[in-house]
Amino acid sequence: MILAAISLEEFKNPLVWFGFAGQGVFMMRFIVQWLISERRGRSHVPVAFWWLSLLGGMMLLTYAFLRGDPVISFAQLLGLPIYARNLMLIHGRYARIARRRAESNGTTAAATAATAGAGG
Repeated sequence: MILAAISLEEFKNPLVWFGFAGQGVFMMRFIVQWLISERRGRSHVPVAFWWLSLLGGMMLLTYAFLRGDPVISFAQLLGLPIYARNLMLIHGRYARIARRRAESNGTTAAATAATAGAGG
């Protein structure tokens, strides 16, 4: 049993609880991804997956750094830039879509005003 191998004294350490919280946040990303995919009826990676990855990864990196664990530190250092980059790509896409919609609405409004002015 894994928990039996951990000393009960470890559970008195707030850092251990912080590490468990970080792992919980990190694991939640898979639950969120699974639930959204089930709802859509196809595999889908929601934006929340990347936010949970980033938050959980930062928490685990902090935990690993404070514990002096090079294995967890290395793993999280590799993942964090990927999670951040995916969020940058997603939000860049959202910004482009919003900009196109605004331009389209501006063009439509201008065309409607021009048509109304020409007809009057």
